[in-house]
Amino acid sequence: MAKKAAEKAETAPAGEETEEVKTVPGKGIYHYIAEAWNDPDETYVKGLQFERLIEWRREENFCRIEHPTRLDRARKLGFRAKQGYVLVRARVRKGALQKRKIRKGRRAKRKGIVKITAAKSLQRIAEERAGKRYPNLEVLNSYWVGSDGKKEWFEIIMVDPHHPVIVSDPKINWICDAVHKGRASRGLTSSGKKGRGLRHKGKGAEKLRPSVGAHDRKGK
Repeated sequence: MAKKAAEKAETAPAGEETEEVKTVPGKGIYHYIAEAWNDPDETYVKGLQFERLIEWRREENFCRIEHPTRLDRARKLGFRAKQGYVLVRARVRKGALQKRKIRKGRRAKRKGIVKITAAKSLQRIAEERAGKRYPNLEVLNSYWVGSDGKKEWFEIIMVDPHHPVIVSDPKINWICDAVHKGRASRGLTSSGKKGRGLRHKGKGAEKLRPSVGAHDRKGK
């Protein structure tokens, strides 16, 4: 824009004043949405979440939705408002899958209750369950949208690999290949790679690649 204004000033006849074109620095709508969700309890999101959770508790564990709750996060993770993309809001229980207290038949030393944590995050569990619920779709990514004392909600971006719009789109048609089938179950989504430790590189991450299982589970 500044270049066009300079060219206009050069071509204008002598003595004639030209209008200055000023660019106003600013932030886009996605920036403000992300800023509000960085700390939901301190922004307007807190009031919205209170009302939303009342409705979400009455819904099924997995339900399709028309629009993303967090537009900025959905766009960043690959969602586009076009045919072939499906949004699913998933609900999973909170907790660390602790065992029941053992009453008899075993020494207390061998009860194996404390210091045992789940190998997968709740987000990965939600993605895998959504993949089984919708077998004709592939999980692209997911993001957190809310939680209460017992449940946690995630919105999962799913893609129909057989839809003609997806097949003809060079930015997303890679997911149509058979090698990408069952991405969530194989830990190939963003949260899956995080759970497998693949966000770490270099020193200390030698046993994470090609997988944790390839190194006798010593990577984590």
